[in-house]
Amino acid sequence: KFFGNDEVYIEKFFQNPRHIEVQVLSGKNRTVHLHERDCSVQRRHQKLIEETPSPVLNDTIRKDLFEKTVSMVSKIGYEGAGTVEFIYEDGKFYFLEMNTRVQVEHPVTEMVTGIDIIKEQIWIAFSGHTALEQSDINPRGHAIECRINAEDPSNNFQPSPGKIGMCHQPSGFRTRVDGSIYQGYKITPYYDSMVCKVITHGRNRQEAIQRMLRSLDEFVIDGITTTIELHKVLLNNKKFITSDFNVGWLDREKVI
Repeated sequence: KFFGNDEVYIEKFFQNPRHIEVQVLSGKNRTVHLHERDCSVQRRHQKLIEETPSPVLNDTIRKDLFEKTVSMVSKIGYEGAGTVEFIYEDGKFYFLEMNTRVQVEHPVTEMVTGIDIIKEQIWIAFSGHTALEQSDINPRGHAIECRINAEDPSNNFQPSPGKIGMCHQPSGFRTRVDGSIYQGYKITPYYDSMVCKVITHGRNRQEAIQRMLRSLDEFVIDGITTTIELHKVLLNNKKFITSDFNVGWLDREKVI
């Protein structure tokens, strides 16, 4: 009676949803995809761990997803780097949104494809065209990213501002750390809690997980509480190892 319209919009209920997204680069000449990312490990609908390829997709479903994503992005005339996000359940995809920017988790895609997404985005902005052909994109191996947040997972992810004492970041083969923290850096309570992210690449998922665990063991951030120990617990959890989880896993189950 307030809007002059008695229609009701009913959303589909998902019991076991996963969050899967497709990275695209699109220009006036063509749209290409850089395969998918699985971002289903979340807390309060915010991503904690991202990986590629998704361990739950088969080649048939993956091919259909890519074709429909590229078609959609091409038809709207989008130019730039973007991410098309979906809910995935029981072999079907449901469109969520398109993020018209570079995502926090873009490094996992860069690790498996060897493509600098930022560089390609700038090239499209400069020329209006995509420099890459689809045949140029050939992912190899598996990559995982862990977001290191200044929060206390054992206390409902309460923010943990403060001054960083000792800070030792991991390094090594196929290991990448993106961030700007250092000894003496002050974490304030006013902005996003993520302070850096660790990305590892392996020949397969198991190797990427083991490399990430080694990196997290090496990572030392003193003076604040972080999600480093939580990530170790998650990566060793049977449900993560077998990929038997959905976006509500951490909110429903006591894993720490």
